[in-house]
Amino acid sequence: MDTIFALATAHGKAGVSVIRISGARAWDAGQMLCGQMPKSHQAGLRNLTDAQGVLVDQALVLPFEDQRSFTGEPVVELHLHGSTAIVARVMELLGAVEGLRIAEPGEFTRRALENGKLDLAQVEGLADLIDAETEAQRRQALRVLAGDLGQTAEAWRSKLIRAASLLEATIDFADEDVPVDVTPEVRELLTSTRSEITKEAEGVKTAERIRSGFEVAIIGAPNVGKSTLLNAIAGRDAAITSEYAGTTRDVIEVKLDLNGLAVTLLDTAGLRETEDFVEKIGIDRALSRAHDADMRVFLKSEASENLPFEPVEGDLEVVGKADIRDTSAEHSVSGKTGQGVDALVSSISERLLQRSANAGIATRERHRQALLLSGQYLGTALAGLDFGPDHYDVVAEDMRSAIRALNSLIGRVDVENLLDEIFSSFCLGK
Repeated sequence: MDTIFALATAHGKAGVSVIRISGARAWDAGQMLCGQMPKSHQAGLRNLTDAQGVLVDQALVLPFEDQRSFTGEPVVELHLHGSTAIVARVMELLGAVEGLRIAEPGEFTRRALENGKLDLAQVEGLADLIDAETEAQRRQALRVLAGDLGQTAEAWRSKLIRAASLLEATIDFADEDVPVDVTPEVRELLTSTRSEITKEAEGVKTAERIRSGFEVAIIGAPNVGKSTLLNAIAGRDAAITSEYAGTTRDVIEVKLDLNGLAVTLLDTAGLRETEDFVEKIGIDRALSRAHDADMRVFLKSEASENLPFEPVEGDLEVVGKADIRDTSAEHSVSGKTGQGVDALVSSISERLLQRSANAGIATRERHRQALLLSGQYLGTALAGLDFGPDHYDVVAEDMRSAIRALNSLIGRVDVENLLDEIFSSFCLGK
């Protein structure tokens, strides 16, 4: 394979910039620039020079042997002074070396996968970790990157292999008397594994929302104070406010970090009957986004006001404009004065944190589909056990199919078509 190199830190002026080189000629390239290389895993301060001996920079050079590097190949990292001119010159010198080329997006991580340093789920966890903006996203991504999902899938796989081996031993000795009936143990292994897989699949939707962010819609009648409340929570004028009903025509989104959770707050058009064509479009969008949101805050003008549709568990009902209304409602807020806003934000955070507790270690729709497929095969296998030994060859095939579905979860089979899409989201230096 070609030896690849790329800037592993952000482009632009910085205190330090790191160029990573990976492949069979990585150490040769490092030696060409600095002369004598430091020992593996030991950083050394070296003068980097061009072919004429002209000094380019003084840098820390850090080499890694193939079995101890991120990619599983020989790697050299050049920790340069973060000048754009220095980075450009070193990149130019590396590009002139035969057998070296610029890395493609995500190619370092792809080589780590191909060399067995990471499984596919860990690769996705690394991508999520790089993109993490909140504490919950960071913790979740680290769990996946640490290999928790792969270890769990491997435990399930081991149990299914054990069950399959018991069943296939029965098939092999079909014409002889088998001293022990293995069916109870096989059934227990399949039942427990299927239950665990089903539970994990149910937690994917919540894990996805932690990764991509929860949506909370503020809905209510016109001029009830939705936009003012949104601005108060956001701490800035994100939405236009006025005393005229129908000011908000489209859905306004504000992204927030609430107690470590990524949350998008939606300000929607006031819900009312109207002949205004444009306002009606806004109301239809408001209803659609509100129904699809993870949580709704119903902002009312009075506690007894009827809601536009039935709330679900976890939704909140609050009375708005508490600064000008004489209300004894338990939950009342004023975006103008800030009354009750902190309590409302705490209630939103508390409900979303409770929901987050149900998240598993599988975080993507691809994971959920693999888990559901494996669970379906296990359900079919369990039903097949009831037909007795004559049907065990079909049951064994269902179990093998369930194992293949788990293998695809961590990238052992049937994922080649996913790789280009996954790695294209990485930066060049990763």
